[in-house]
Amino acid sequence: MTLHTTAYSDLVHMSPGQVRAAIRVGSYAGHTAGLAAGKLQCNLAILPERYALDFLRFCQRNPKPCPIVGVSDSGDAFLPTLGHDIDIRTDVSKYRVFKDGALAEEVTDIKALWTDDMVTVALGCSFTFENALLRHDIPVRHIETGRNVPMFRSNIDLMPAGPFAGKMVVTMRPIPTEQVEQARNISARYPHAHGAPIAIGDPADIGISDLSQPDWGDAVDINPGEIPVYWACGVTPQNVLLDAKLPLCITHSPGHMLIADVAEDAETTILQPKK
Repeated sequence: MTLHTTAYSDLVHMSPGQVRAAIRVGSYAGHTAGLAAGKLQCNLAILPERYALDFLRFCQRNPKPCPIVGVSDSGDAFLPTLGHDIDIRTDVSKYRVFKDGALAEEVTDIKALWTDDMVTVALGCSFTFENALLRHDIPVRHIETGRNVPMFRSNIDLMPAGPFAGKMVVTMRPIPTEQVEQARNISARYPHAHGAPIAIGDPADIGISDLSQPDWGDAVDINPGEIPVYWACGVTPQNVLLDAKLPLCITHSPGHMLIADVAEDAETTILQPKK
């Protein structure tokens, strides 16, 4: 039984391990944006082993929306390449459980659902390159306005693998014209966090009819002198998993990411075991 609730403000300056500890005991169930600054935060896909190889093939064939940063052993709830004490069953503040392609429930602990054939795939997220843009004084509108990033279905085909296929989901950020090339170059340094943009300018070129009506997230204003810039989005693999209608799969809830111990810009260390 939880004895107390930990406030977000109390966690802001804590280490990744301390934040995960609060989540693990059930004292914090909120979003993770802004926590453990400088550390990698991950999207998650947890699925039965019999589907995992095809899913990994799918991610490998579509690295922009599905950048793999960690994979567990079958039935192993720990991710030693991302942190020495990560327990994937308890260390995410909120999970989504899908059955046969439909959302069954949101929970804060998946111990009761865990089986010895489950595989966890951790994928990089856009928090990493957004932080880098902000460090270089490039505005990120949804952060400025306290909103969720706008996300759109595109007409960009994904390379299929087994039961996994579909269209890419993209995020849009308005960038001042004179900073677009800088934003492209900065985000390209983070291939594990979706990398460089996949399109710039006219939304119709990638099948988007109205930027004021995102499929997920919140609309943001595009000011004079700004150009819409589109990046591959981590919602893509969640959609693909749902369309495959697996009997069971588990993901993080949007904004409730797994916080790792490795630095968010340490591309070469992400897959090295932690001591």
